[in-house]
Amino acid sequence: MITFRFILCLLFAPLTIWYAVGVAVRNLFYRLKIKRSVNPAIPTIGIGNLRMGGTGKSPHTEYLIRLLSRPNNQVALLSRGYGRKTKGFLLADDKATAEQIGDEPLMMHRKFPNITVAVCEDRAQGLQNLQTQSLSTNNPSPIVLLDDSYQHRHLNPGLMILLTEYNDLYIDDHILPFGDLREFRSGSRRADIIVVTKCPPLLSPQKRQKIRNHLSLSNSSNQKLFFSYIDYSDPIPLFSNNYAFPTLNSQLLLVSGIANPAPLKRHLERHSTVSHLNFPDHHKFSRLDCELIIRRYKSLKADNKAIVTTEKDAMRFIDSPFRHLFDEIPFFYIPIEVKFFEQNDFDSAILDFFHNFANRKKIDN
Repeated sequence: MITFRFILCLLFAPLTIWYAVGVAVRNLFYRLKIKRSVNPAIPTIGIGNLRMGGTGKSPHTEYLIRLLSRPNNQVALLSRGYGRKTKGFLLADDKATAEQIGDEPLMMHRKFPNITVAVCEDRAQGLQNLQTQSLSTNNPSPIVLLDDSYQHRHLNPGLMILLTEYNDLYIDDHILPFGDLREFRSGSRRADIIVVTKCPPLLSPQKRQKIRNHLSLSNSSNQKLFFSYIDYSDPIPLFSNNYAFPTLNSQLLLVSGIANPAPLKRHLERHSTVSHLNFPDHHKFSRLDCELIIRRYKSLKADNKAIVTTEKDAMRFIDSPFRHLFDEIPFFYIPIEVKFFEQNDFDSAILDFFHNFANRKKIDN
């Protein structure tokens, strides 16, 4: 079947070829050391993917923050701050907004106030600023998590984690625009750890082995493969505690501005009838958007109804100058966490990297 996307791909085939060649040459230059990567002097963990869209970076980053936030550990998150209206290096503080640092870094700062959250489009420069800051405050050098850094080749993290979605594995995809991959599938070889995300909660060992084989990862490979799934927490009121979340025979309006809201929609549909207003990823909600949301909510026929959004989108609603429009409406967000099928093995892989890095530093000194 000929699709509209296929027709566009044919029309833009020359640009596609140049894009593919550009990606291949760039990666070749890094592989041949013609272009140099910075090897950080402090422990860094990169988190990213090969494809456009959401593979679950935020909840996996949160998992790593919880795992690494232990006594005597300083944890920092460095992001480019996608969607912000500022430039350069910025540290999140209590006055930070989504427009200043981006919605994801703001969410992390508010959720984990004891870690350092910074944004900088130049990750190498941002990392240097974090090191300088730790020296000036006499704090230990932090463990730095590099958000969405897989294609940022100028900085070479000590440990690289590649995420790929269960229902959209990179091995089955193609480079843009014929597919959604930012680079060729062979780029997966740079990963130390590959995580298959958003798996069904009951995924058999046989199915996991089948995916390992499909990804062409042998048991002797240096790459480690793990599987994770999403665990949804109870809904939390966004603005007012005067409303209880509707349960039986309810109608929900899901409002989302993330790359892939489908898993959340399926989760809500288990117990409710769900209407969906889907906005672009990182969408900034205008007054017209808010008025549209309210109209759609009021059009729901059930008496037992509410608006639901994601935790990431909630950051933009909280900072919105139009939040007062929702004062008399039950509005909730759904926090999520990831769980690993092989949690102890995954935790050990991360903690072993950190301890081995510390031991190497002692030997070098």
